[in-house]
Amino acid sequence: MAAYSVFFRESVWKDFGPIPKRDRKRILGRIAALADEPRPRGCEKLSGQERYRIRQERYRIIYSIQDEELTVWVVKVGHRKDVYR
Repeated sequence: MAAYSVFFRESVWKDFGPIPKRDRKRILGRIAALADEPRPRGCEKLSGQERYRIRQERYRIIYSIQDEELTVWVVKVGHRKDVYR
């Protein structure tokens, strides 16, 4: 399987602001792994959207996959109670 390129929406960098550094490193590691496997075990397709969700402890990562271009776009990162707002 070819490696995907991972991109971030500009707003995602603001999402990282309140997240502690230790958790931020784990989240970024989980996001980096999406390049090799964009649909890892445990990911869920969001109903009514072309987006997916994965968990990293109490945080959620929302992203979309473009298989034709081999890209993954991270669109939101946040605490589980805040990510869907």
